[in-house]
Amino acid sequence: MDGGSFSSSIGDSIDFDEKDLSLSDKLKVFKASAYDPDSYVTNRCRQMSEKEIRHLCHYLVDLRKASAEEMRKSVYANYAAFIRTSREISNLEGQLIALRNLLSTRAAIVHGLAEGINVDSLSSSDGSTQDDRSNNGDNDSTNTESWLGQFIEKLEVLLAERRVDEVLDVLDEGEHMANDTRSKQTLTPSVLLSLQKVITEQKQKLAAQLAEASFKSSVGAAELRSAVQALKRLGDGPRAHTLMLSSHQQKLHGNMQGLRPSGTSHGVAYSAALSQLVFSTMAQATSDSLSLFDDEPSYTSELVTWAVNQTENFAHLIKRYVIASPAASGCLRPVAESVHISLGHCSLLEARGLALSPVLLKNFKPCVEQALYANIKRIEQCTAALAAADDWLLTYPPIGSRSLGTSSLAGVIASQPKLSSSAHKFNTMVQELCEDISPLEILQLSENTLEGVMQVFNSYIGMLVKALPGSVDNENLEGSVNRIVRLAETEPEQIALLANALLLSDELIPRAAAKLSSAQQSNKTDDTSKRSTDRQSRPVEQRELKRRLQRLVDQLRDSFCRQHALELIFLEDGGVRLSPDMYLNMDGNPEEIEWFPSPVYQEMFGKLTRIASIASDMFVGRERFATILLMRLTETIILWLSEDQNFWEEIEQGPRPLGPLGLQQFYLDMEFVILFASQGRYLSRNLQQVIKNIIGRAIEAVAASHIDPYSVLPEDDWFAEVAQIAIDMLTGKTQVGTMENVNSPTASSVLSHGSN
Repeated sequence: MDGGSFSSSIGDSIDFDEKDLSLSDKLKVFKASAYDPDSYVTNRCRQMSEKEIRHLCHYLVDLRKASAEEMRKSVYANYAAFIRTSREISNLEGQLIALRNLLSTRAAIVHGLAEGINVDSLSSSDGSTQDDRSNNGDNDSTNTESWLGQFIEKLEVLLAERRVDEVLDVLDEGEHMANDTRSKQTLTPSVLLSLQKVITEQKQKLAAQLAEASFKSSVGAAELRSAVQALKRLGDGPRAHTLMLSSHQQKLHGNMQGLRPSGTSHGVAYSAALSQLVFSTMAQATSDSLSLFDDEPSYTSELVTWAVNQTENFAHLIKRYVIASPAASGCLRPVAESVHISLGHCSLLEARGLALSPVLLKNFKPCVEQALYANIKRIEQCTAALAAADDWLLTYPPIGSRSLGTSSLAGVIASQPKLSSSAHKFNTMVQELCEDISPLEILQLSENTLEGVMQVFNSYIGMLVKALPGSVDNENLEGSVNRIVRLAETEPEQIALLANALLLSDELIPRAAAKLSSAQQSNKTDDTSKRSTDRQSRPVEQRELKRRLQRLVDQLRDSFCRQHALELIFLEDGGVRLSPDMYLNMDGNPEEIEWFPSPVYQEMFGKLTRIASIASDMFVGRERFATILLMRLTETIILWLSEDQNFWEEIEQGPRPLGPLGLQQFYLDMEFVILFASQGRYLSRNLQQVIKNIIGRAIEAVAASHIDPYSVLPEDDWFAEVAQIAIDMLTGKTQVGTMENVNSPTASSVLSHGSN
């Protein structure tokens, strides 16, 4: 069962077959108060097999993950509004606390005034009682004033000595006294008002001292935590949290002053030091916030806002001092390393609940893309510059400054491919490009990188095509540009062009692409279904990449074959070697004919033999490509003959018809091609069919002149014997004298039909 069948099973498990019911109506069964999940699942899954249930569970887990991811995206999409609302709520809470204190103070004043009026309006007829109350009031007032004086003096002493915890205890004692006396009415309103005023003033004074202390550069982590805890205990939590974050930010800026970017050569070191400093400070601030303020939404929102701002400031510094210049010039490595280091430090905060990677990705991705595209452009330019001076000789890659022993060095050389200088540079730069971009899989630039590699390879193939003598711009090469390229004048140099293209497309570029795939797979989750899907998709992607590369190589191979076919068919002065006169003039010459393949086919055999020899040395382990090359070259020549309308118009409709001797020579030439192509193992079925059609067309041309072609043609064995002797003579295996016995079909041991 696939995911679709699972979803349909879930939908079918809700017993609603009516199509006109809305979704809310269908979900009422889940909203009912008597809904029991266990019994519901038991009833619905009773008829399912264990395998189906297991697959259903996997599918539900995937749905839960997708739902969580959708929730996360929704939170990030509305995060700014969420933070703004939380801060407004926090400010509103502070205002409510201040309003409550103000109302309490005013209530105490009103209560005291009312109490004083009542005392003044009382009439006492008992003078002794009035005197007693007055004396008791004076005593209480004297005692209270004495306590109040001691209270103020004690607070001032403790504040001067910065004994914060004791000050807080005394303030708590004073507030407890004020609340107690307010409820019991043991203090006069004026004394109570004085006590509250003293408590408020001392709280403000203590808060100012704590705020001042928290901003000192010498304050330690323990002292900062104590100051923040004291502010929170004073009832000013929002201010305490803000001061804590501001203190961390001040220390961060102070430490950053000691880090000075010293140019792009040391930019990666600066990125590593700065990212470690910034994200370690944010980690400490997060720990302090969670330990002192728990996870209250208002404080968490302020922490996240502060962390986002610090991350954006950090990204701005990295872009300005480290990656801006390399990105513009195409130096991808320092850009990629700096971004990778930053993302690595940033990911450590995810365990503390801060996912700041999206902030970095938003700031860094444009720079990395700029560096990627500039690097791709630089690869194209460097390769073009080297192609202008390339000698097209295949060599091993330069070892450079690698310090290796003799045996180790020999092993390294033997394992490396032989390419020309421009191809070596192309390969080195492409490998470095994929190595640099592979750690940044989170940026999802693998596809862009592969497209860039295909672009520069397409450009390089275009330069190789232009290196062929007499080549013209191939319109099928997209994005081809006019560049100066050194011509490959000899056949080994021209085949070296094919060797460059083949090794790059068949081995080296797929090796670079595999680095991107391996980095992508290392970042995947451990989900079984995803791993199996990835294993199935990787071969498909690799095959598609190789098909695209092979199409570009085929363009170069076809250009090579077309050039060599034209060299065989046409003369330097524009004349045609493969003309119908070479067959039409034979029947008009009375002298004895020495049967041998025509010169153009002898030259064709020599060219193919030389190319086969050179290719066998250059394409070691890739003999199939050499075979296909020879096959395509042979087919190109024969197809041109079969499609040459001028040739066949002269043969079929010309004033001089094709005679028996011309037909015999034509038949011999075609059998000669079939024989050496067969012995070279590059005779294709298509070539056989084309030659068969050509021979049939020549036979029909002779038959049209009222001559029985089969009566004038020798047996097939005669053609095979003459063709084999010609191959032996051209390769030096047989002397010229051996042809004397087969100069005429009638002299052959195999009689022709015409001699009967």
